[in-house]
Amino acid sequence: MNLHQLSAPARSKHRKKRVGRGQGSGRGKTAGRGGKGQKARTGNMHFEGFEGGQMPLQRRLPKFGFTSPNRIEYAIVNLQDLNRFDAGAVVDEALLRERGLVKGSRDGLKVLGDGALSKKLTVRANKFSAKARQAIEAAGGTIEEIALVSHRPEAAAKAHSGKGARPAGPAAS
Repeated sequence: MNLHQLSAPARSKHRKKRVGRGQGSGRGKTAGRGGKGQKARTGNMHFEGFEGGQMPLQRRLPKFGFTSPNRIEYAIVNLQDLNRFDAGAVVDEALLRERGLVKGSRDGLKVLGDGALSKKLTVRANKFSAKARQAIEAAGGTIEEIALVSHRPEAAAKAHSGKGARPAGPAAS
């Protein structure tokens, strides 16, 4: 059976209840709300967390936590994931994305030491855990740590437009 073959059980589909459409309908006048009282009024008790006027739980509990707007979120790759590459391969973020190991937009790439590595690889990433670094070098591979750049240097120079920003290139003495 497939999704397109499914159908609703007999008599399970109901028409929308149209209230307040005259006395003959059986739901005219007070429209099924009874006469007067708080529950008969509009715009009341419809929001999530309403506790009948008592201070709701989400307001009784203190606020907590903080998420930094400048946080850096790394794409995580474990050593066991690197075993699928051929020996001598240069593994970087582009190759990992191509193979489906890294998805979505992240600020950088971090290699963690979960699992074992049995092949000699050149791994390029922004960060390595101590265990991952040790394991890659123990397998005869090399590590290339790429500096994390959140923006292009020329963009910063343009933004500051000569307000103390030094031009890119050899240091002037």
